[in-house]
Amino acid sequence: MPGRGSTLREEMGILMPIDLPSPRYDHLRRMTGPFGLWEHARYTTPRVEHGYCTDDNARGLLVVSRQPGASTRLMDMAGTYLRFLEEAALPEGGLHNRRGSDGSWLDLIGSDDSQGRAIWGLGTASRLGPVPAIRHSALELFERQLSFDSGSPRANAFAVLGAAEVLTGSPGHRPAQEALLRWLERIPMAADSAWPWPEERLAYDNGRLPEALIAAGDVLGDDDLLASGLEQLRWLAAIETGDGHFSFTPAGGWILGEPRPGFDQQPVEVAAMADACMRAWTSTADGQWRDRILDAARWFMGSNDVGSVMYDSSTGGCYDGLTPTGPNLNQGAESTLAALSTLQLVNRVT
Repeated sequence: MPGRGSTLREEMGILMPIDLPSPRYDHLRRMTGPFGLWEHARYTTPRVEHGYCTDDNARGLLVVSRQPGASTRLMDMAGTYLRFLEEAALPEGGLHNRRGSDGSWLDLIGSDDSQGRAIWGLGTASRLGPVPAIRHSALELFERQLSFDSGSPRANAFAVLGAAEVLTGSPGHRPAQEALLRWLERIPMAADSAWPWPEERLAYDNGRLPEALIAAGDVLGDDDLLASGLEQLRWLAAIETGDGHFSFTPAGGWILGEPRPGFDQQPVEVAAMADACMRAWTSTADGQWRDRILDAARWFMGSNDVGSVMYDSSTGGCYDGLTPTGPNLNQGAESTLAALSTLQLVNRVT
């Protein structure tokens, strides 16, 4: 039998072992300050002067909540990230995003993406949070965000994922279902068979769009929605593969006719693909999706367009982007969380 993290490469006819580490949280702890998760790092040192953001604290809450058997330290970190979101919340709904190192808020309300990510993180913590107090508080704050309204496909996809988590844990939660249906209407469907993607070009966090369709199809029992999500994901996984490994959409986006590979490739793209494939695998039990999860994890370990290792398995830190000459050596919160969340999935499928 194959070892942990192995996958069958059928085209070679042999079993290739994949050395994939378990997630470590040392660097994430280093990046956690008195108010929450610092956004940026200079190499491995938090850039305190750049402050915090809701986006990363929502991601942090999600990732720590998904870790089975969380240690006391991780539970404390989850509480810190949740408290950040509680303090970011506005009385009329919505949240701040930008926060200075002194704890002061630097905006009136955050971007649509930050709102959607907060809903996603809260929905996940309401189901998977490490202690009942976190689960209860996360659900309360989630319910205060149900009036969220945005025209952004990704912001709505993030929100759909949060509502799907709530409905997975509480299928009778009618307000979450009503909100999911409203947010789902704001995610466009592809209409052109020559470019079967709902936008004119691939942008960022691309896997979240098919993932949201798959998640919604699951909780609503809608086979057509599920099939649409799987079709989108199949196309995306194929278009983002080159020379036998993932070659992800660069930070500037991509459309047919533009050169590949493109740079800078961002770890969030990898995590989005891995999560979407996890949804597909749990929905269909089709082994191709399990293999793609492992392929996404291997991107962090050097199976990428440059052959560079992006993840420090001794600390759990991840480099911020893949450039034509190798990694951007800064290890910010977003990239580190992307690697950790992908490696969490490896533990679930192997």
